[in-house]
Amino acid sequence: MWLRVALALLIIEKCASTSSPIQPMANYKYSIELEANIADLWWTIDDVRKEITFDLHIRTTGWIALGISPGGGMTGADIGVGWVDSRGQVYFQDRYASGFAQPMIDNTTNDWSAVQGRELNGWTAIQFKRLLDTCDSMDYPIKSGTNILIYAYGLVDPDESEISYHENRRGTRMIPLQSYSQPPSNDKFAELDYFELRLSNYIVPSNDTTYHCKIYKAPTSYATKRHAIAYKILIDNENSDLVHHLLMHECNPSFTFDDNNLPDGVCDEINDKIEPCSSSIATGWAVGGDHLIEFPEQAGYPVGLNSPNKYFMVQMHYDNPKQTSNRRDSSGIRFYLGNQLRQHDLGYLTFGTVSTLLGLAIPPKVEKFIVDSYCPSVSLWTKLIRNKTAVEYLFNAESYHFNYQFENRLAKPIQLYPVEKFIECFYVLNFVVFKGDEFATRCIYNTMNKNEGGERTRDEMCLHFVTYYPRMDDLSVCFTMNTVQSLQDIINSSAPFDYFAAKKWFLDLKWTPESSKQWQEYYNKAPHLAVFARAGQFETEPLDAVPKYQDFEPVQCQKQISTNNNAAFVYQKAFSFLSIFIVLILIV
Repeated sequence: MWLRVALALLIIEKCASTSSPIQPMANYKYSIELEANIADLWWTIDDVRKEITFDLHIRTTGWIALGISPGGGMTGADIGVGWVDSRGQVYFQDRYASGFAQPMIDNTTNDWSAVQGRELNGWTAIQFKRLLDTCDSMDYPIKSGTNILIYAYGLVDPDESEISYHENRRGTRMIPLQSYSQPPSNDKFAELDYFELRLSNYIVPSNDTTYHCKIYKAPTSYATKRHAIAYKILIDNENSDLVHHLLMHECNPSFTFDDNNLPDGVCDEINDKIEPCSSSIATGWAVGGDHLIEFPEQAGYPVGLNSPNKYFMVQMHYDNPKQTSNRRDSSGIRFYLGNQLRQHDLGYLTFGTVSTLLGLAIPPKVEKFIVDSYCPSVSLWTKLIRNKTAVEYLFNAESYHFNYQFENRLAKPIQLYPVEKFIECFYVLNFVVFKGDEFATRCIYNTMNKNEGGERTRDEMCLHFVTYYPRMDDLSVCFTMNTVQSLQDIINSSAPFDYFAAKKWFLDLKWTPESSKQWQEYYNKAPHLAVFARAGQFETEPLDAVPKYQDFEPVQCQKQISTNNNAAFVYQKAFSFLSIFIVLILIV
């Protein structure tokens, strides 16, 4: 059984340095360089007040702006615009963009509040705040998961007529504001031993999509067990547009390959040879993710003598929509080895749905199609279910973007007690999980602009990776899929199951709103299988349907009054703001 997957949970952002000569105006939890030597941003979230405070620094003495956008462009964006005049007076405006025209002043409420600001050495810095959700239809909420920030600036302060057009002085960044993880410095592990799993001048096919798989023998030069404490993704600079993601699989520990002839090629063409490595996904990277990932200080990934892994497989996904040829690639992954063993071995769990017709068959032209998966006794979210009641989110991305996939590393670990064994999950939330607890994962799709799916970058997948310690060797994957019989029943076929015939039936179907609704009902009620990977082997467990559970009560928006700092004068007047921010097209 070979499953194609794409990474759904990865660390974010590569840059923690800043360029501004102005010191931030408070102590902040997070910082990022929005644009090298041009724009810096600091922020902190007050969980009690549900309020976020920003410190935006841009190299200009004109106006500066930061916006929260639903799709990366102007339309629907909530924008704060400010400047500091020659007397040191701070001006700030709450604006809303209804389309590709001037963003209007939000005269209903003032939800962006300036605190203070200053200019120095050609830079402008303004500290301001707003609620995460203002309950204002002219504001865009700051949701969990990926937030799309837009920023821009002008060269002069506004006058009484209009704000100057920014021209190309603008940008877009995707940042999970509520779950940002500050990456380590690039030179932190430079003095450590390391090993690499890396291609060597691989000639990438000119196909639109290529999955390349290569088996590597685990390092044997270490006389004792070692712990990898970090890894670095190595993407050739000239191929950053070509490599979409890579995944590292652990091979079945009981299987031995011919070390002189390790499988290497297009995954579909060597499917039978790589079967022992298809079930257990260890780690990986996807476009938008950070290139350097550090493990928690309590645990490391085991390699060397007596480690559980003898072979690894790296799957490379090349996205080549222009179908260019003669591109060579040597991308891969490097593991840095600590000088001392840590207390625990790391392990990985994957939740979600198989990326085949039996798991992800989604109608075209629907605004909302829900795919649920459920792991018994073991937007995008995974919830902990206890006694058929939702207890807590492991991860909740109300706003998700495929090209910006990040790690959800929070301050405190989960404590798990499955199968009488204590483990901790360090990328999720702080609660205790007991034997018999279950996990539910949901992905929600909008296919209004799509007719066909598949295995390309622009197609559908639904997976969630969790890293934990101490490691368990008897469970690495829990997927959900519809049963073959349930699919046979809905297509009204009594013939032996033919996957490709079933796929053709699905693609040839003339979809209507009513048939899409019926397909959603089928997904909700059809018998399912839970698919587990244990010690390199797949096992299944029947589910009558995706189990029901008592969910969380919907949270109603409750606006709190934000306290303005009178040191800043907030000036609201109808200026003309003719600008167009960069547009990102979200493709499901």
